[in-house]
Amino acid sequence: MNSTPAGEATAVTELHSHPDSHPNQFALLGQRRFAPFFWTQFAGAGNDNLFKFAFTVMVTYQLSVSWLPPSMAGLVIGALFTLPYLLFSATSGQLTDKWDKTRMFRLVKNLEIVIMLIAAWGFIQANVPVLLLCVFLMGLHSTLFGPVKFAYLPQVLNDRELTGGNGMVEMGTFVAILLGQVAGGLLIAVPQVGHMQVAMACVAIAVVGRICAQFIPHAPATDPGLVINWNPFTETWRNLQLARQQPVVFRSLLGISWMWFFGAVFLSQFPSFAKEVLHGDEHVASLLLVIFSVGIGIGSLLCEVFSRRQVEIGLVPLGAIGMSVFAIDLYFATRALPASELMGVGAFFAQTKHWRVMFDLGMLALSAGIYSVPMYALIQMRSQPTHRARIIAANNILNALFMIASAVLAGALLAAGCSIPQVFLITGIANAIVALYVFLLVPEYLLRFVAWVITHFVYRFKVRGDEHIPRDGAAVLVCNHVSFVDAILLMAASPRPIHFVMDHRIFQAPVLGWLFKLAKAIPIAPHKEDPATYEAAFARAAEVLREGDLLAIFPEGGITFDGQLQPFKGGIMKILERARDDGLNVPVIPMGLTNLWGSYFSRIEVRAGKNVAMVKPLRRGLFNRVGLEAGMPVSAFEATPGLLQQRVADLLHKS
Repeated sequence: MNSTPAGEATAVTELHSHPDSHPNQFALLGQRRFAPFFWTQFAGAGNDNLFKFAFTVMVTYQLSVSWLPPSMAGLVIGALFTLPYLLFSATSGQLTDKWDKTRMFRLVKNLEIVIMLIAAWGFIQANVPVLLLCVFLMGLHSTLFGPVKFAYLPQVLNDRELTGGNGMVEMGTFVAILLGQVAGGLLIAVPQVGHMQVAMACVAIAVVGRICAQFIPHAPATDPGLVINWNPFTETWRNLQLARQQPVVFRSLLGISWMWFFGAVFLSQFPSFAKEVLHGDEHVASLLLVIFSVGIGIGSLLCEVFSRRQVEIGLVPLGAIGMSVFAIDLYFATRALPASELMGVGAFFAQTKHWRVMFDLGMLALSAGIYSVPMYALIQMRSQPTHRARIIAANNILNALFMIASAVLAGALLAAGCSIPQVFLITGIANAIVALYVFLLVPEYLLRFVAWVITHFVYRFKVRGDEHIPRDGAAVLVCNHVSFVDAILLMAASPRPIHFVMDHRIFQAPVLGWLFKLAKAIPIAPHKEDPATYEAAFARAAEVLREGDLLAIFPEGGITFDGQLQPFKGGIMKILERARDDGLNVPVIPMGLTNLWGSYFSRIEVRAGKNVAMVKPLRRGLFNRVGLEAGMPVSAFEATPGLLQQRVADLLHKS
């Protein structure tokens, strides 16, 4: 390597600091901070699956091992590969936080070469115990690689790149899994030389992965003083408790683990589903895997397009809806399939009834990709950098537990007499129930979904100056108040949650009032009208700023009745004074919503002499352009109602 470690770190920092350093997620493949890492993880995922699938085919079709019957081979191999996730994830997370990430990458890739050399001997000698040992060791390899993979990304990508970067990793992983399984099955089946070919391929891919790892720039340790606790059981419990300290992060971990539960039900049943329900041969089972992998990849890549290049957790409910809808429809799509002899891929495609099955499966997988990528990005963004790898290790532990539970419950349902389509139906219904529970438990997902729908299907929403919205730390956002959805539009513009101080009367609006209550918006009333609500609002606002969060206020005191900017009231000064009393000098960000006057949610209609909103749903049609202009921060010491009003007015005139 030509550059020094310091030079590498500087290059990474420079790229990380530019929010528009790439036009889209694919451009990351041309940048050193991402491309070597991507190909390192791609090679690792491919090699894992080439090795496991070739071994599974060998013990299923080619060898007769009395103590490992073919019906148990897949289960034993899967269990051995998963076991290290339970035993060593906690240790892996600690090592990743303590050491330079690049050191971890290279260590893991060195380990992979050693494991694959042992596996090569096992394949050549057809030694099943040695290969089973290598399955366990490759599980250990993946356990060590998982935390460093996801902890590395937020160190080299900024917030606007995290969704795209995670989408690329998710897509690459599933493509590598697919290619690895196809290659493993083809190579091991070659008469006489198949075992040797698999042995050579495994070692060669491990070496390629190590070469790629050599070019990954240095990513410094986030907690170099960490003292390693080598007890996996106490450290696992400690990691789970650490994750629970951040409720949104912990519930996102559970959400991802549920996705793996959901996906494992389908992936584990593909061979039986293809044979017993679709009446297809093993090539049809492989086709289902291809469709599923491609669907996951496309869904993962679509996340950046749908999210306007920010961490958009509003996509999670969209993905959850798709997962349930297409899982349930998959059950109905298989009900009318006639019995037949086992057919190949050509005959399978020739029957149009199978197209609906393939469509459902592909859309189900696409939805799972849309569901998972924003959750991974949220965990990376919201976790404390010093504990990030240990949080991700906790996620791997939960994933393994949920996948084990998935196998147990699916097996119990089948043993109880359920058909495979009925298992899919039950899983789809369970997903809807779990999703609804999670979204009510963490309203931010549901609220951002509503914001995403409004800004994509009601308005064409353009944000300018959003780089002025702080990525961390307390700040006050002040904005003009034009409509009943102003808060939702501000929410859509910020990757961070915002706490809103809002006129108490807006909570009486149908549906929207319920959403604002769900968002725990802060109601405020005039002091003369309701002194208790007035004082409680300022107390809660001060608490939000002390916690380092974003607070938004509409200083006009209510929604405009004529479309004009009204004088700003003095409440903003009281908020800033209380913040100063707490030792905080929070910046104030002026913001202006444009072109909303005249929309359905603005008070442009006159009824009984009063200006009212939400009377004519299509008064301006669909997809009308609206915007948000964010201005330069104003110091709390400079801020006055008059100055802030002028700054907002300037933003409105600028648009």
